[in-house]
Amino acid sequence: MKRFFKNLSVVLAVAGIFIFSSVTDGAVKVSSFTNPDSGNKAESVAFDMFSAREVSANAVKRKYVGIGGEVFGIKLYTKGVMVVKIESLDVSTGMQSPAQLAGIRIGDSITHVDRSVIVNADDFISTIRSSGGKELTLTVERDGETISLRLRPNPSENGYRAGLWVRDSSAGIGTVTFYDNENGIFAGLGHGVCDVDTGRIMLLSGGEAVRATVNGFYKSSPGDPGELCGSFSETVLGSLRVNGETGIYGELKKRVNAKQMPVALESEVREGAAQIVATVDDGLPRYYDAQITKIYPASGDGERNLIVKITDKELLSKTGGILQGMSGSPIIQNSMLVGAVTHVFVNDPSQGYGIFAERMLETAEHISGASIDEAA
Repeated sequence: MKRFFKNLSVVLAVAGIFIFSSVTDGAVKVSSFTNPDSGNKAESVAFDMFSAREVSANAVKRKYVGIGGEVFGIKLYTKGVMVVKIESLDVSTGMQSPAQLAGIRIGDSITHVDRSVIVNADDFISTIRSSGGKELTLTVERDGETISLRLRPNPSENGYRAGLWVRDSSAGIGTVTFYDNENGIFAGLGHGVCDVDTGRIMLLSGGEAVRATVNGFYKSSPGDPGELCGSFSETVLGSLRVNGETGIYGELKKRVNAKQMPVALESEVREGAAQIVATVDDGLPRYYDAQITKIYPASGDGERNLIVKITDKELLSKTGGILQGMSGSPIIQNSMLVGAVTHVFVNDPSQGYGIFAERMLETAEHISGASIDEAA
């Protein structure tokens, strides 16, 4: 099976291994397993150094969470439908794209047609096909703003078409970072689940997290990061609440019995010895030796606050380093949760980026008791 990776010279996001996506233009549905953070645009990564934020641990109530490391399955449903492709249609006057004429862009999320809520792709297609060619008012969410666009579908053999392809769901596996039993929240991945075609974080209308089983893996090598292979179980971990830049979060179905550990403040994270907690092939999370080699405090990049290097000989021999699907693996230092793995370096899979655990905790505490719309 062909694997798709983000076109970066240095790094690759390691959210769930395989993403199942359904894309449709009203005539054909295409299903594929692919990496959720792939894209076609090259990206350069640069870092600016800032002074560390000095915060006294004594002045802040110390927060304890249950440590994760287990692989989990993600079933995500978008808010409305996401536009993943725009195409021209062959009409009597030549080639024309109603979507392009309407000002629709790739990455837009269409939530309403006229005043009707769009639930999924089939709902949207049915509305377009039965439009009779009349002008429709679309409610679109774009870069955090809500706008209205007017679309006039063109006639075709199967009714009317808009000249666009949309997606309404995605699924894959990743790693749980922590469980907050006090607030009933779990957190994982350390970065958002992105659409495979647009690279945009998918707006969340709902979804489910389930326990998953690791069935094996493809070993990492320079230039070719490997991946975990897993399958979903029927055991529900909880319902999804947020898919954002610091990770994916959900409401626990029930309390999880996990080892409790304090969450480190950003100012407490140091370069030096650490461990990651990951599930590779025996079904249980294990601790593996690592080093935090660089810290980029207050970098402004929610996913890349530090660099972690795997030093555990057993893990390096077995997997070659970080695998896709290990995204969200907790990073432990001085008996504290300091972060989570988010990316792997393509040319050196023994290394990757991580996010501060404090940033993930801030998101988790913000969504506690909030609705999906309030928390997103």
